[in-house]
Amino acid sequence: MNMSSIRAVVAHGAGDLRVEQREVPVPGPGEVAVEVRYGGICGSDLHYWRHGAVGEFRLREPLVLGHEIVGHVRQAGPGTQALPLGTPVAVHPLASCGTCRQCGAGRRNTCLDAGYLGSAARDPHVQGGLADVLVVPAERVLPLPEGLDLRLAALAEPASVAWHAVRQAGDVRGKRVLVTGAGPIGCLVVAALRAAGAGEITVTDVHEEPLAVARAVGATSVVRVGSEPDGLDGLAADLAIESSGNPAGLRTCVYGVDRGGLVVGLGLLPPGDTPVAANAVITRELRLVGSFRFDTELGEVLRALSDGRLPADPVISSVLPVSRTDEAFRLAAEPARSCKVLLDFADPATA
Repeated sequence: MNMSSIRAVVAHGAGDLRVEQREVPVPGPGEVAVEVRYGGICGSDLHYWRHGAVGEFRLREPLVLGHEIVGHVRQAGPGTQALPLGTPVAVHPLASCGTCRQCGAGRRNTCLDAGYLGSAARDPHVQGGLADVLVVPAERVLPLPEGLDLRLAALAEPASVAWHAVRQAGDVRGKRVLVTGAGPIGCLVVAALRAAGAGEITVTDVHEEPLAVARAVGATSVVRVGSEPDGLDGLAADLAIESSGNPAGLRTCVYGVDRGGLVVGLGLLPPGDTPVAANAVITRELRLVGSFRFDTELGEVLRALSDGRLPADPVISSVLPVSRTDEAFRLAAEPARSCKVLLDFADPATA
C-alpha cells in the first residue's frame, strides 16, 4: 500500500489517547518494515491510557502503544537479509542486550537492559507497534506457518506469555490446576494448559462473561468469585497460576493448592510490596515462582495456533478499525463485555 503518512495510536498521559499522523518509517541496515494488519490491546496499553503509567513505569514522553503485532513484510533495509515482501509475519516485541548475565544464562526475558515494544520502562521510551508501519530488526520478524490466519496469529504474543507461564510450572500432564483471573492472559493460560495435557482446570473470576470464554478454551470448572464462596473448598490443586494481577488472586492460589503444591505468579501486582500469606507458604511447603514475558516461545505458539493444539480463537471478542480506537480501548477496559480486542489497520476501502 502506498502511504504518504501513517496512523499511530499514541498515549500522551493519563486519559489522553490520540490517533496521530506520522511520517512513514524507513528501515535501516538490518531492519524490516512491517505493514501492520492487527494489533491487540493489552492490559499495559490500558494502564498507559488510563493512568499514564504501568506500575512504576511512567510516561515521560508520548508513547506509541502496542506490542501484539502481526502484518506483512513491507520493505527491507539496505543489505538486509529478510523474508520476501508480502510475507505474513508476527513481531517479537523483546530486544535483549545479549551480553548481560541473564542473557548469557539463556534468560533473555529477564535481560538487565531489555527493551519492549510500547514500553515506558526506558528513557527514551521504546515506541510500540499500534501503527500502520512498524520498523524492527529483521531477526525479530517471524513468518507465520502456512495457512495460519492473521487474525488468530494476533494472539501469538499474549499466548506466548501464557505458554511461558505453563512452562514455568513444569510437567502439567494430568495435573489439577487452578487459574485465578479469566482475562485474555488467564484464558490463554487455560488454552496452553489444555495443549500441555493438564487434567482438571478450575478458573476463577469476578465476572460470568470471561468465565464463559475460559470454558470455551478448555476449563473443566469455573467459579465466580463472590457468588460461590465455597466453590474452592477442598480443591487442593497440584498447582496454581495467578493471572489476575490482584493480591486476592495470589492469596486464592496459596490456599487453593495442596500442601507441597506450586504457585506460578504471572499477573503483575500493584507497585510496591504486596502482603503475602508467607506463613501458609512456609507451613504448607509451597513453591512460589514468577513468570515474566517470554523468550523463544513465540515460534512454538505460532505452530500450536496453526495446527489447532492451542484452542485460542474464542479469546478474540472484538475486532474494530483504527478509526474506532477510542471505542476499542473503552471496550477492552470492560472485562464484563470483552476479552481480547484487536485493532484492524486495514484500509476499509480495500479490506
